[in-house]
Amino acid sequence: MTTSSTAVTPGTGAGRPGSAAVPAGPHAGPDATPTPALARFDWLWAALLTFAVACTGGGVAQPWRDELASWHAARRGTGDLVDMLGNVDAVSGVYYLVLHGWVSLAGDSPAMLRMPSALAMAGAAAFVVLTARRLFDRRVAVFAGVLFALVPAVSKYGQEARSYAFVVLAVSAATWLLLRALERPTAKRWLPYAVAVAAAGLFHIVSLLVLLPHGLIVLGRWWGSRSRRLLVGYVLTVAVALLPVVPLVLLGRRQVGRQISWLTAPHLRDLAGTWSNLVASPLTSYALLAAALLPLAWTRGRRPAAELALVAALPIGVAWVISHGSTSYFLDRYLLFTLPAWVVLAAAGLGALRPRALGVTGLVVLVALGMTDQRHLRTKYAKDGTDGKRVAEVIAKDYKPGDGFAPVRGSDRVFMIDFTVEYYLPGKVKLKDVFAERSAVADDDLFPVECEQAARCATDLNGTQRVWVVTWSGTSNPYHKFPEAQQKALKDHYKPVRTTKLGNLQVTLVERAR
Repeated sequence: MTTSSTAVTPGTGAGRPGSAAVPAGPHAGPDATPTPALARFDWLWAALLTFAVACTGGGVAQPWRDELASWHAARRGTGDLVDMLGNVDAVSGVYYLVLHGWVSLAGDSPAMLRMPSALAMAGAAAFVVLTARRLFDRRVAVFAGVLFALVPAVSKYGQEARSYAFVVLAVSAATWLLLRALERPTAKRWLPYAVAVAAAGLFHIVSLLVLLPHGLIVLGRWWGSRSRRLLVGYVLTVAVALLPVVPLVLLGRRQVGRQISWLTAPHLRDLAGTWSNLVASPLTSYALLAAALLPLAWTRGRRPAAELALVAALPIGVAWVISHGSTSYFLDRYLLFTLPAWVVLAAAGLGALRPRALGVTGLVVLVALGMTDQRHLRTKYAKDGTDGKRVAEVIAKDYKPGDGFAPVRGSDRVFMIDFTVEYYLPGKVKLKDVFAERSAVADDDLFPVECEQAARCATDLNGTQRVWVVTWSGTSNPYHKFPEAQQKALKDHYKPVRTTKLGNLQVTLVERAR
């Protein structure tokens, strides 16, 4: 291995001892090969590759309940959506507004619902390459671009109608913009960083944990330079960035009981499970971790690797610790924003291997380990085994105007069986929700308000001769898991005509008793 150089090289930060700038890349030096003109566009091919991979098969998997919540919120009018956010899901509000605008232009097919996430992951890929190039060299940047595009988690969340890809984009941008600002800490460079941090917080509050490693990086640079301008600039920038996020934090705290009350305090063993899920591939996750640890033992890249390791690991550790308080935030997808840092570290590790062919071989092996998981992500039931599409087809085939609809809700409403079916129903199928006293839109909520007196609701539907009842399969009871009052109301006023079992759901057509 060659020795480190501190010379200034184009495309890297100055390596002057004690300066606040980013240290030169490990291969930089007076004899460094001039940067090819095409290297300036490495970020572009990485973005295009990531977008192509994320879009491949993006519409195959049926949407799961979180995606259906996004769809149900995004299809509302802007005013109705804002009113809902005052009661529930405020922390997802910015994403819902973005998706609302997109759906109004592009439609709400599964592929189109997920397209914004694919675009966000493509943007993140660009910043991954730029960060790798700034901290290391072009070889590492190329490895990082390929690896990021082909890590299974990037496809998984690039094909998901939730905000997580946008968080990855915002944090990736913030990390690169921080490194750029540390080279020359001017207001012109701090402002974009503030915007990226604000965007990260608005798309998901937990992502603000990245400010801890960012702050430590700044402190480390300040310790070397004792530049008051650097420290004051960073503090003021963060304060400005947090201004638009504070109202969301306050509102989110009021809604936390409805949002993540189901999360429990994590155990030590959950760290391993979270890491595997973070990469969306058990085999790839441990190979990636092994590669990511290599730069820390590599003298030429130890400092940038250590800084990047803070961005990768510290938010996970802090989230684990604070999740032992009154509220748990420890969930793999909440920490997805750390993945780009892990990818750059792994790329740096592979880039350090000699002979160079060994690094290329390692990259190929890492990508190959995730191929089985990549294929699985693009199967029909990859996200959820609940087949709302086939239930909707059964209903649409024998639908008659005036038919009612009774999906299982009650304590099981979080599974959103109503959304699962409604998403696939043709526009001509208009079903009356039998037990909904007020719709979700009318109540400014994600769920409708069910009748307190189920029997009265059923009695009031004198004109409703038929009702499509949808619940869980695996039982002969067509009203399985329905609240007792709803079961009694249906039994008293309707009789089953036929039941069709479709995977873990069953749909029963009932007719009003004569």
